[in-house]
Amino acid sequence: MSTLNDFPVTQKWPAQHPDRLQLYSLPTPNGVKVSIMLEETGLPYEPHLVSFDSNDQLSPEFLSLNPNNKIPAILDPNGPGGQPLALFESGAILLYLADKTGQLLPQDAAARYHTTQWLMFQMGGIGPMFGQLGFFHKFAGKDYEDKRPRDRYVAESRRLLKVLDERLQNRSWIMGEDYTIADIAIFPWVNNLIGFYGAGELVHIDQFPHLLRTLDTFRNRPAVQRGLTIPART
Repeated sequence: MSTLNDFPVTQKWPAQHPDRLQLYSLPTPNGVKVSIMLEETGLPYEPHLVSFDSNDQLSPEFLSLNPNNKIPAILDPNGPGGQPLALFESGAILLYLADKTGQLLPQDAAARYHTTQWLMFQMGGIGPMFGQLGFFHKFAGKDYEDKRPRDRYVAESRRLLKVLDERLQNRSWIMGEDYTIADIAIFPWVNNLIGFYGAGELVHIDQFPHLLRTLDTFRNRPAVQRGLTIPART
């Protein structure tokens, strides 16, 4: 039977609590999806900081867990069949944790697929577009005199925000009254867009009142407030 010690990643990040799910992450929008999910479900876990400053994500130990060298990733000692399970990609991890705990994903088949489609909406649209906008607005993109790339991502980000705002016009959450993994996937990115990236004015975020209302409710959840800072930066 396999144990956590059979996974090279535990050589660089030893498990102090080997009976708990191990989280390898950084408090970025994709990273905090999983820490928020874990805080919401109450599943015991042990977080490990993957520092980009020291290129931890490129270490052989981390690459043995995720060959795509991205966070987050998990190692669950109590996976399917009682065997350890290593998993990367935040969307896949959210689905796994929802199934494992029986929380934050509808049991009804149609509602489950509808929730999953909004998760994919974040993975395929919001994440890539908001990330590119952040690059061109906050980081090296400022060095480009040609603002067409930035403006392209501004326009697409605004379109996506409009989709969300219209979805939330008569709903408390993406799926209605029920808070789900779709919300956990989407709102860290909206929060980051107007917070860390400082692009709220650029995308005219005030024009999306229903989205802002739900974002405020999301931020006020205790599990979200904890999850946004996990793993703690050192």
